[in-house]
Amino acid sequence: MSQVIPATLIAGDGIGPEIVDATLAALDALKAPFEWERQVAGLAGVQQAGDPLPQATLDSIRRTRLALKGPLETPSGGGYRSSNVRLREAFGLYANLRPARTIIPGGRFDNIDLVVVRENLEGLYIGHEHYVPIDGDPHAVAMATGINTRQGCRRLLEFAFDTAIAMGRKKVTIVHKANIMKALTGIFLETGLELYERKYKGKFQLDSVIVDACAMKLVLNPWQFDMLVTTNLFGDILSDLVAGLVGGLGMAPGANIGSEAAIFEAVHGSAPDIAGKGVANPTALMLAAALMLDHCRLPDLAARLRKAIDETLNIDKVRTGDLGGSAGTEAFTQALVSRIANG
Repeated sequence: MSQVIPATLIAGDGIGPEIVDATLAALDALKAPFEWERQVAGLAGVQQAGDPLPQATLDSIRRTRLALKGPLETPSGGGYRSSNVRLREAFGLYANLRPARTIIPGGRFDNIDLVVVRENLEGLYIGHEHYVPIDGDPHAVAMATGINTRQGCRRLLEFAFDTAIAMGRKKVTIVHKANIMKALTGIFLETGLELYERKYKGKFQLDSVIVDACAMKLVLNPWQFDMLVTTNLFGDILSDLVAGLVGGLGMAPGANIGSEAAIFEAVHGSAPDIAGKGVANPTALMLAAALMLDHCRLPDLAARLRKAIDETLNIDKVRTGDLGGSAGTEAFTQALVSRIANG
């Protein structure tokens, strides 16, 4: 068996602990060689350590350079800053990898197999915002500054292009808005085209599309795309749209990759309304664990986990309520673990 791999585990908020336990059961059944350091963040971090991103959690990830995390609660409007954004900044997690593949056939869209690669640290998401007060209204004018750097664009595009080759993708599409935001997204398009000509030409087909047209084309004919690579805000929106093509965020894993660490997560929210009821769907986090196994160069275990998920849902027809079934989290997990054991 492979040597032990230290990794940080953040159960998260809401349904987080339930889907994390389910995912750990699957990884244990696979005999995955992770040695977990349990830490807290989000609301649990505030409650236990007075900080949504405690120093102990940051120190653990700095040591292990690898983390699996459940969803973290972020208050809308006020309150503390998103722990997810802070994690990306703290560890330079510049690439967000969001694969979307049809697992349960027969939906509105079938045979979807897409990858979205999103820049994770720049653009309008840097959060340089302020208000200008006028005539006694402290919020009369709201302003935001977006910044994309040549280095940041190149780093992300190289990651996307290398990933496309490693995954055997035939086509990569750069998504932009360079017709209007000529500087902010033009630099991304320009860098991608130059990089392709200089280093990647012939290894896959490259094209580009304006973001609004891309959204329309994804709904009309998603099969025309293979991998999308784009800037932060566009990637945030399009990756959720693409998740909708395969059944929603309950089927969508995410990986945040940087030079200092890699963090794997379910991209859905903490769903506090169903927390503790034993009905949460752990599929997204299990698929994120499969991405983590790939990242740790354990592709055989990743393939076994994906196969077990596929067979549990489609052969055994054991599905949680959000997928039209009646199984709770525990029943789904038990069915999956027995699939792994018998696989």
